[in-house]
Amino acid sequence: MDKPTLKLIAKELGISPSTVSKALNNYPDVGEKTRQRVQELAASRKFVPNSVAQSLRQQESKLIGFITPNAVHYFFSNVLNGVIHTAQANGYSVIVLSSEDKIEFEKEQLEILMNKNVDGILLSLTDHTTTYDHINKVVARKMPLVLYDKISKFVNCSKVTINDRKIAHDATRYLIERGCKRIAHIRGALNSITIIDRYLGYKKALKAHGIEADESIVYECNQPTIEEGKRITDLMLKEKIKIDGVLAFTDSLAIGVILRLNELGIKIPEEISVIGFSNSVQTRVVSPSLTTIDQHGFDMGKKAVETLLKEIRARKKKEPVKFENIDVPTEMIIRNSTR
Repeated sequence: MDKPTLKLIAKELGISPSTVSKALNNYPDVGEKTRQRVQELAASRKFVPNSVAQSLRQQESKLIGFITPNAVHYFFSNVLNGVIHTAQANGYSVIVLSSEDKIEFEKEQLEILMNKNVDGILLSLTDHTTTYDHINKVVARKMPLVLYDKISKFVNCSKVTINDRKIAHDATRYLIERGCKRIAHIRGALNSITIIDRYLGYKKALKAHGIEADESIVYECNQPTIEEGKRITDLMLKEKIKIDGVLAFTDSLAIGVILRLNELGIKIPEEISVIGFSNSVQTRVVSPSLTTIDQHGFDMGKKAVETLLKEIRARKKKEPVKFENIDVPTEMIIRNSTR
């Protein structure tokens, strides 16, 4: 039996190959009866469309590029799951790259994706991205681009984030309302908007409750890891500054704080309450379990793809592109590390 093709299916049904193609792709100008006949015959003949030829005809690759600063981080793996699920549901495949939080890799990977002729790019910036020429180059080429999570106001494109300032404010307020008065904050370097906004939200909550911000209990980590959390805890205690609460930039830092306090016999939350960010798996198994912020990474990935596909479709139809700023809702998960 000849390998099934559009032409053979069209000949067997007495219709044109273009009608067969439209029926297989659910075009609205093909009647329901014709669509059903075509799809049933294609299924019975085990017809497989030539996706390469289709993409060439349609001037699209059906590929989305995804760049993450950390491929193994719980939050970013959740984002990726949302991206892949939503992309596949819309007929797209995903090329996944990790910048390993290095700006030189970020630059190289953007070039790789543009050379691969992807239909659009999803990018979360490294914590060290302070210049944006390499990203604005993508925008200038009219390549659909969406920044997610770690973004910059210096890039004119759609962005999908959480409201970092509000959630850090709410987390700090939660500690204050439970009696904490000396709340330390562990953050990264003030390069990314994410880190800056969480720091500002922390300070705003202190001010709103009449507590003077004390920069001596704001600590900058080298890496957002458990070991860094332990090191900074040692630093806090060595300085003999009375602290009764800690808001950490990541769960890993917060878990490091808990582990070191446990080793030193300091009671959590009776003496010091601790809050992290991400709601990673470890937050449920560390003792005491960690109060944290669930950033709903899957939903962020889903929204990022949906936003990117809007731009891809608009550019394909030569319609005006409207950039969007989308906030994904967050949730505080209350556990045993806070009073």
